[in-house]
Amino acid sequence: MYSATEQRNLYDLSKKLLYSPQASLFEENAEQRAADLGRVIRYHEWRYYVQNDPVLSDFEYDQLYKQLEAIEEAHPEFITPDSPTLRVGKDLTETFAQVAHLTPMLSLDNSYDAEDLNDFDEQVKKLCKLPKDAEVEYCVEPKFDGGTIALVYENDRLVRAATRGNGQVGDDISANIRTLRTVPLQAAFSKHGILKAELRGEALIRKDVFEKINKKRQEAGEPLFANPRNAATGGLRMKDPREAANRGLEAFLYQLGFAADAQENNALEKFTSHDESIHLLRDLGFKVPLHRPEPGNHLEETKTCSNIAEVITFCQAWQDFRDEYPYEIDGMVIKVNSLELQSLCGYTSHHPRWAIAFKFKARQATTRLRDVEFQVGKTGAVTPVAKLEPVPLAGVTVQNVSLHNEEFIRAKDIRIGDQVLVERAGDVIPYIVKSLAELRDGTEREVVYPKQCPVCHSELVKPEEEAIWRCENAECEAQVVQRMIFHTSKHAMDIEGLGESTIEKFYKLGWLHSIADLYRLDYEKVAQLEGFGEKSAANMKAGIEKARKNPIHRLLHSLSVHHLGQKASKLLAAEIDHVLDLADWDLEKYQTIKDVGPVLARNVFHFFQNEHNIELLQTMENLGVNLRQTDEDKKTDVNTDGPLYGKSILFTGTLSQMTREEAEKRAAAAGASLASGVSKHLSILVVGEKAGSKLKKAQALGTVEVWSEGEFLNQVSENSAE
Repeated sequence: MYSATEQRNLYDLSKKLLYSPQASLFEENAEQRAADLGRVIRYHEWRYYVQNDPVLSDFEYDQLYKQLEAIEEAHPEFITPDSPTLRVGKDLTETFAQVAHLTPMLSLDNSYDAEDLNDFDEQVKKLCKLPKDAEVEYCVEPKFDGGTIALVYENDRLVRAATRGNGQVGDDISANIRTLRTVPLQAAFSKHGILKAELRGEALIRKDVFEKINKKRQEAGEPLFANPRNAATGGLRMKDPREAANRGLEAFLYQLGFAADAQENNALEKFTSHDESIHLLRDLGFKVPLHRPEPGNHLEETKTCSNIAEVITFCQAWQDFRDEYPYEIDGMVIKVNSLELQSLCGYTSHHPRWAIAFKFKARQATTRLRDVEFQVGKTGAVTPVAKLEPVPLAGVTVQNVSLHNEEFIRAKDIRIGDQVLVERAGDVIPYIVKSLAELRDGTEREVVYPKQCPVCHSELVKPEEEAIWRCENAECEAQVVQRMIFHTSKHAMDIEGLGESTIEKFYKLGWLHSIADLYRLDYEKVAQLEGFGEKSAANMKAGIEKARKNPIHRLLHSLSVHHLGQKASKLLAAEIDHVLDLADWDLEKYQTIKDVGPVLARNVFHFFQNEHNIELLQTMENLGVNLRQTDEDKKTDVNTDGPLYGKSILFTGTLSQMTREEAEKRAAAAGASLASGVSKHLSILVVGEKAGSKLKKAQALGTVEVWSEGEFLNQVSENSAE
């Protein structure tokens, strides 16, 4: 439908319209802008609904749509017969037969903050001629990010299923929908006086199922799905229903859109509220959002709120919880609960006036990859970093994204100059989902991995068992600085007052050349430095003096030995009297320690065979840094009489009554062993707030006891009392 050149031009025009000044909306060029907006919106509807492969985020599309709405409201004369505002987006294809819906399936108007929701509430009251201080009851439910479906039942049997299509007509996907276990083939509508019904819902795929699908596709050399929505909508249109059945689709039903009795009268009139009709669907065996939390969730899936203030609170809570939910959602849907008030509100050609979507902060956006830089880490690993045109994403501006390694770049065919889709996973770490190859104009360049270290110019090497290129020059400036930064970090020596920027500054001044130099700083010179002063220098000194007395497991972890983490550092510390004892160990001795594998053993062995490293540790000891085993490093005797003896335990989520470290100490005192992850060998999982994947995995295993923080404390308190 669109050539590659047309797609590039329409994409570029989209970006221009998004980021050009909005003042032009009502000026002389408003008519041309409206025409341009119509063109690009129709293109993006085709990408989204037909191709299932959008090149803009939902938020960006919404902004374009709102621009067009604003112009058309100010200039009705610019409204064309094919304006996107006069219809919903369409997902019709030529593959399936088309069927008409019993009632139109419209889109939803969108909101993005509390102010938008308050405006919606005011509009509802105005349409229903209610006083300004009246309270309207709303139902709030997740806005599932999948494929919209309509199910028709006649005489209690499923007779048809369709996609939303253009809102009036959709693709007939009955054969595929019949394979979904969550869709009853029979439902006793007749017991409630309903002969014919049309239900609206969403076909979607659980996040964990989606991950398994992509893993299989990767193993088979097939292109990966960008997100669960793509996988779900693609599954709805599989030519072979057996293939659709293997896609892992589920259906959530969220509205009884049409109901008629034997005389073809409107049977919806027997209901007074939306909530009441959803309860009917639940009782008939349909999967619907529940007024109670799913196992492991601390929020109910849907809630009937007495006013808009409760709606706002519930939506904001779900925005924080969205990543813990097993399904992808991109917002919440707010509906006036009273069907009488819904009728008074009415509809536009595009959306019902009695419902609105509260969209979560956008986690995906498109932008251009300007360049790739290569950064050297503390162990010599050379990591490619994408330099992006700055783009707002989930409340922050993203312009630097890790590309991990050479294989990642090749697998995703990422090139400099590409338009790329960026996602901020869990609203924390941004990553590139894919490059948009169809938007290339021929000026893009392949990413060339350096053969030499970008800092010290030493030859890079790539160990056979790794996907990462490394600089093996231990004196490389970048490595030296990064090792010092890590040495002072919270999980290593935990030195307050010595952050990343301070270390970089001191290094450039020539005050630091190695880790040992951190322990012989001239605090008088520090105090005289601009931006510091005597107080800062005193705090820094105090932090360093405290670090000198640290247990040796912290010191071992702080040395940046590849793969030597906190747990393994504690295991080694428990076996030695002095850190330099490790210089006398052979390779076999390391492997006698449980949980120390051959790769880690080899790395630690080589570290302590290096004369420079031994000299460094000796210097640090001369400067007062502790190298001898402390009581904290020693093996703790297992309490065989403790209530948790013989049990392995793991903590997940946020604990409210104690720190994670305190909890682990209490568990050990009660005889438990600490596990590093969820497996069939785990006995107990203690769950705090916002527990995520570990809880789901434990529940799936069915062999792990799940305790609340309170249940755990009761157990260990009983032990303490004894």
